[in-house]
Amino acid sequence: METLFLLANEIVEQTAGRTHSELPFVLALTIFVLAIFVGFEIITKVPPTLHTPLMSGSNAISGITIVGAIIAAGAGHSTLATIMGTLAVILATINVVGGFLVTDRMLHMFKRKS
Repeated sequence: METLFLLANEIVEQTAGRTHSELPFVLALTIFVLAIFVGFEIITKVPPTLHTPLMSGSNAISGITIVGAIIAAGAGHSTLATIMGTLAVILATINVVGGFLVTDRMLHMFKRKS
């Protein structure tokens, strides 16, 4: 784990002040893979009692993602950007709806039976 922190620190130092278009592909790919590992580690450490509140926060973030995807899809920069933006809208919407369904199911588990 310490190696990941050292690598992340090195990436931060190399990328400070650069825009996305100035980053080399390998460096951008490394950041993406590190984000996957960090996200997986964080998610697997969450106890079940915190799942529902964190899912609500995740749904809010996905709602922001939908707004950004709509902006990207409608900007009209290129056909590829429009297709990717539309795909992002669809996937983020699926994520939000699925998150609400899971949250609702979890909340029903805690209801008192009459």
